[in-house]
Order: sequence, then structure tokens, then C-alpha cells
Amino acid sequence: MQIARDWNVPASGAGFVTRFAVLKSFLDRYRVEHAGSKAHLEYWIPAEDLDDFNKAIVGKIEVTAAFDKGMTG
Repeated sequence: MQIARDWNVPASGAGFVTRFAVLKSFLDRYRVEHAGSKAHLEYWIPAEDLDDFNKAIVGKIEVTAAFDKGMTG
């Protein structure tokens, strides 16, 4: 949520938090990396692997939070 609210909104005007499942067999090919601070961990999937990543998503993608410049705290 912090990245969507505090980084994405100033950079692009909006930020979203999503939840979805990805096949473990796909994610096992990548390391978990720190994104900005030790509090933020994420898989860094190279752009050239995006098609395979999309195929590895299981079920629906759910938006769990949304932020924009008009929101306050």
C-alpha cells in the first residue's frame, strides 16, 4: 500500500494494490528483491518474461486498494 500511495501517486497520479495468485513453478525461477527498502519485497520479473508471467496467473486479479491525488491520508 505504501508504494502505491506514496510512490506511484506522485509519479503517475494514481496507485493500485492488487492481489492474485501465480504458479509457484513460475516464481521459482526468480529471486525476491528489495524494492526501495527492506520493508518491500517483490519478485523482479524481466519484461521479456511478461507473456509467461501472465500465463502463470491463476484465477482473477483483485484490486484491493486504489489511491489518487485527490485522496488525503
